[in-house]
Formats: sequence, C-alpha cells, structure tokens
Amino acid sequence: MVFNEKKIKKITNLYYSRSDIQKTIYEFSKDREICPRYFEGFGKRPDSFQYPGDVFEMVKKGATSFNCSEEIWEDPMKIVTGMSEEQANQLRIGWDLIIDIDSKYIDYSKICAEIIINFLKFHRIKNVGIKFSGSKGFHIIVPWKAFPKEVNGIQTKKMFPEWPRIIIKYIIEQIKEQLIEKISDIERPNKYVKNFQASKEVMPDIILVSPRHLFRMPYSLHEKTALASVVLDSENISKFDLKDADPLKAEIKNFIPDVKEGEASEFLVQVLDWHKENHGKIESSEKSKKFEEFKPINFGEISDKNFPDSIKKILQGLNDGKKRALFVLINFFRSIGMEKKELENRIYEWDKLNNPQLGERYIKPKLIWSYKSKIILPPNFDKDYYSGIGIIPTSEEIRYKNPVNYFVKKTLNRKNKGN
Repeated sequence: MVFNEKKIKKITNLYYSRSDIQKTIYEFSKDREICPRYFEGFGKRPDSFQYPGDVFEMVKKGATSFNCSEEIWEDPMKIVTGMSEEQANQLRIGWDLIIDIDSKYIDYSKICAEIIINFLKFHRIKNVGIKFSGSKGFHIIVPWKAFPKEVNGIQTKKMFPEWPRIIIKYIIEQIKEQLIEKISDIERPNKYVKNFQASKEVMPDIILVSPRHLFRMPYSLHEKTALASVVLDSENISKFDLKDADPLKAEIKNFIPDVKEGEASEFLVQVLDWHKENHGKIESSEKSKKFEEFKPINFGEISDKNFPDSIKKILQGLNDGKKRALFVLINFFRSIGMEKKELENRIYEWDKLNNPQLGERYIKPKLIWSYKSKIILPPNFDKDYYSGIGIIPTSEEIRYKNPVNYFVKKTLNRKNKGN
C-alpha cells in the first residue's frame, strides 16, 4: 500500500510524539551523521540531534523519516562534502557492518536474513542485530565493537568502505548455493529447477557500503508503506509479519546487540585471507604504506631457544584462534629466513597439537599464497592479535615490539657469548 503525503504526515505526528520513539532514535544517532526526509525530499547534510526532542521538532517541520550513517564520527558536524580520504580517516572513529537485504517478496528477504545470521553465528559472531527495513527487506548489523581495532598493523577504522565490502562479498559467495536451494524449495514449480534469478535479486546490497551512505534508522517510518523499521529477534525472523511493523503497535527493542569486544576478529582475518587468495591485493593507500617489502634475516641454523615466549606458547598448540596464529607463525618463520621445507614441516607438526586441527585443506592454500606474496613482519606484540588467541606477551617482548626483533636480539647475544 502506498500512502499519500497527507496521510503519512498524520501518522508521523502521532507516532513520533511518543517519547520512547524519540529516545530510541536519538540514542542510535549518537556520533552518526543523520539526515531527515521530508516525504520525497531530503534535509540538509550533515545534521545531528542534540536532544531526543529534536526528533519531534523536525517532524513538526515536515520530516517523515530519518536516515543515518553506518560510519561513526568523532563529530558528525565537522563532515565536509568532498573531503579527502585522509580527512575522513582522521574524523571517523569506526563503522558498523550493515547488511542490506531487499527483494520484491518479503519471504525471500526472510530466507536470506536467516541464512546470513546463521552463517555469522557459525563463525562465532553470536550477537547480531536485525530490523525490518520498512518495505520488503531487512537490515542486519554487526556493531563496530565486534571488530578488532587493528589487523596486522592496519587500523580497521581507516578501511572503510574496503573491508565492509569485502565482508559482504565473502558472505554472498558463501551463502549463494544455500540461498538458491531455499528459495527454490518454497516455489517448487519443479523440484529439479533452481531459481537463480530470485536469489540474485535478494543478495545483500554492496552499494550501501560507500562513504557517507545513509540507511533508515531503527524505528523510523517508511514513506511509501507507513510501516515502522522495527527491531526483530533474530530467532523469530520467519514469524515476522508486516502487521508487526504497525507504528501504533511498535515495541521498542535494541538494534545494537550486547556484543563482545572483538567478537568478529577471527572472522575478519579469515575474510581478508580469502580475499587475498582469490582477488589479490586490497587497493588502499593505507594498506600499501603498511605492507612494505621486508627482506628476511638469515642467521644460518635457527634455534627455538631464541623464539619469543609468545611464539613458543603458540607452538604448543591451541584450541582457539588457530587461524590468526597460523598468520603469525608463517610471517615469523619467513621473516627469520626459515627454509621453505622446514617451515612447512614446522607448520604441519604444530597443527597436530591443535584441538581441533586446521587441517591440510586449510593450511596448504595459506602457504602457497604466502610464497606468492612479499614477506611481511608478524604483528607487533602490542596488537590484539595475541590477546585474541589467549597469548599475553611478556614485558620483555613488549619492549622488543616485534617477534622478529626479539629473535634477532637473542640470536646475536648468544652468538656473541659463543652459545
């Protein structure tokens, strides 16, 4: 149903007069750029709310809905149209991953949303938010807090929109077969015919992931349907009905889940590894500065006695964080000049101590890709790479900054002493 301007404005005045709606929209808007919509046209940008009551003040001036940025800013009002990447990186303090699902049929969108949330939960991202878009789709959120603040020395906040786009591409690649099967199942004109076109139409929207792109705020109305962008329980997506988005019956729930710090860290590293293997280097000035070529050190015979304690602990085997540990070990071994055959033997022997093991099917492509790439140093000890896998670097390690620096110093000391 499409509402005309007169009807929608009657609903907006009643709906947005609710103090709980004003508060919810205001709370979500903090540190975000917001932009009101006046039925067909948009308001000025950038804009922000100073108080919950500002929501209703804009409504009284004709605003019918509210949109906001997935980027989180130090001060949204300092945003300038046309600002450089460097200026944006300085002002941006983070970003939420917003996955936009839309289709001409709400049932298709439900299927896609359920598949994506289950996929994320399989990858240990258990705290995911979802809301109705207001029309025939959904918005899924993985909050900024869930992501590591750095990956291999790269500040995550500066990798927008590159990394969110890669994440969405990875999700699309991984779920597409299941999505085709599920959509084909509900149609069943012929159980042997798969509906490839419908699955393509409902795939997440990568266009949303672009600088200063806005999306409909939770509990904002939709002009064409007069429905509210209500928050759902991720377990009850299949039960959602459009009448549940009736603005006069909307119940407040938190769109941002109580996520754990760094919950999506291992997932992001896995995604970036996948992209590197399948699509090559990520085009980013920030990344190119960090990943400079490093020439390996060659001290002849390599002694484990000179390894940092953190590396020794990793080599004892792990239960969690093995994929990140593999990244650390490969780059450490390559940086200290370990021969390829010995490196591979050490990696596979280490994996036998892991519970469960990564397995050759996972490790072999990583080794192949590593030798096709320039040598880079392993992450510094002060990065969350180590704490993320349960390894706490010692004060001595922190002093040396990097595992390779530690190894070099210890090796030289022992050589000088004749040990």
